[in-house]
Amino acid sequence: MINAPKLDRIDINILAELQTAGRITNADLADRVGLSPSPCLTRVKRLEAAGYISGYSANINLAKIGTTQIVYTSVTLSDHRKPDFVKFEHRIAQYDELLECHLVSGGFDYLLKFVVRGIAEYQAMMEEVLDSGIGVSKYFSYIVIKTPVMRGQAPVRMHLKDLG
Repeated sequence: MINAPKLDRIDINILAELQTAGRITNADLADRVGLSPSPCLTRVKRLEAAGYISGYSANINLAKIGTTQIVYTSVTLSDHRKPDFVKFEHRIAQYDELLECHLVSGGFDYLLKFVVRGIAEYQAMMEEVLDSGIGVSKYFSYIVIKTPVMRGQAPVRMHLKDLG
């Protein structure tokens, strides 16, 4: 990978614009960030090569496809050696229903976010996880009732103040 370039205000603004409008044309992007198209494209390519931009994707409205349920799960492992964490992370990552897996500090080890078609599917999956022998001591499920705020992207522009 190319050494990560130091970001300036224009780079941060390019990232923020692409984050909210990934299909924007280079000409429109250049206009929004105050560049001409050629230098803008050069910067975007540099940001991609340096790994600041990891990909482009579409946000899919799963509710339009069918019924879905979001479930957060806190997991505590029975043992806490490095191989226990590695084994758990490797195995849990194989579930397509898993959207996020976070190793956290506090009263449990992992916070997981699943999307399933229903609670019965979630429970069957968790029984499989428990039977797989990956060291789960206990887990607690938190069923999402309503999502009043959901942001798909981090506020990239918050880093503008770091530039002085």
